[in-house]
Amino acid sequence: MIAGYAAAIFCLLMISAFFSGSETALTAASRARMHALEKEGNRRAQTVNKLIANRESFIGAILLGNNVVNILASVLATSLFTMMFGPGGEALAIATLVMTVLVLIFAEVLPKTYAISRPDAVALTVAGPILLLVRSASWVIKVIQWIVAVFLRLLGVGAPANPLSAEDEIRGAIDLHAAEGGVGMADKLRLVGALDLKDLLVEDVMIHRKNIQMLDADMDRRQLVMKALSSPHTRLPLYRGEKEEIIGILHAKDLLRAALPLGGDLSKLDLETILRQPWFVPETTPVQEQLDQFLSRGQHFALVVDEYGELQGLITLEDILEEIVGAIHDEHDVQVQGVRPQQDGSVNVDGWVPIRDLNRATGWSLPDEEAVTVAGLVIHEAQTIPEPGQSFVFHGYRFNILRRQRNQVTGLNVSKAEDPA
Repeated sequence: MIAGYAAAIFCLLMISAFFSGSETALTAASRARMHALEKEGNRRAQTVNKLIANRESFIGAILLGNNVVNILASVLATSLFTMMFGPGGEALAIATLVMTVLVLIFAEVLPKTYAISRPDAVALTVAGPILLLVRSASWVIKVIQWIVAVFLRLLGVGAPANPLSAEDEIRGAIDLHAAEGGVGMADKLRLVGALDLKDLLVEDVMIHRKNIQMLDADMDRRQLVMKALSSPHTRLPLYRGEKEEIIGILHAKDLLRAALPLGGDLSKLDLETILRQPWFVPETTPVQEQLDQFLSRGQHFALVVDEYGELQGLITLEDILEEIVGAIHDEHDVQVQGVRPQQDGSVNVDGWVPIRDLNRATGWSLPDEEAVTVAGLVIHEAQTIPEPGQSFVFHGYRFNILRRQRNQVTGLNVSKAEDPA
């Protein structure tokens, strides 16, 4: 009789351990891994995905089964110890102590520790039996869920908050693995950069009009050709009269094809026949949309205008790609970064340097919501155009003004501000 009770208690503890491990494994299983396995034809992964898609049902079924077997095991243990020690408080106290230890160790901690160490493998193993349990106890679970919902409404608790979006989950995973050292900083910047594209506008990544290299269409043809060939850029805007009046885009290959047959007499060069039509895009265009347009139109170069049609800058396919992979340089690029680290840990920065580029180069977290460039950030926060020698502390960083040209801050020294404590 005693052996039968002990065997029954042992079996119930094993079932409880199965339920506890299953709950941990199914909640911790990688959805991405299960999705990939299901696409490969793994039926057990398909079952796991069905369970994960309705977490409330499978958790309710597991809790129902776990509580039933734990309560039954406790009742049998009380009967067992009553037979061994007789009726009274002593038997009840021993049964409570023994079952608490057994349930805690063998039905909770041990199976959950095992499951959390290999959640995907355990989830694939237990998915079938758990799905059968969910289907068998579905009506009970629905009743329980209805009762819970009623009590939550009585307590004034509304519907659960919306879960994190897929993008937020990916960002969280990237930040977590980067903090743990599993993802390098360069890889983190690339992954996050791809996610950031939809949050950026063309004006955030464009080359400002002051930094655009243009050519005057009315200049001497030989001089124009020499300047075009000496430029590090393949495409150059041409203007006539005012620099705002862009008449076309000169491509270096088109220029060479037109110039070679002339035998050195560049005065006969007809620019109008080789200029490409300029493509103007609004500065408020999302970068992701601009990337799609570049790819669909097969063009890599666009001029950026504001709401009044005034030229603000230009954007290229390379500018967008650099937001993902970082700076791209070839043998013709002018290696001017505008960011010069100093021995004391500070950084000398040209005012036109984008905040995002400075953050990438230093690993800092300067905000770029209100301004695009470092100088723009200082002017926005200071609410004035500072003079050389002035110093400001914003967002945990110190900005020392080094140079100013007219109304432009052209040089700064930036460092982390010392903790006042």
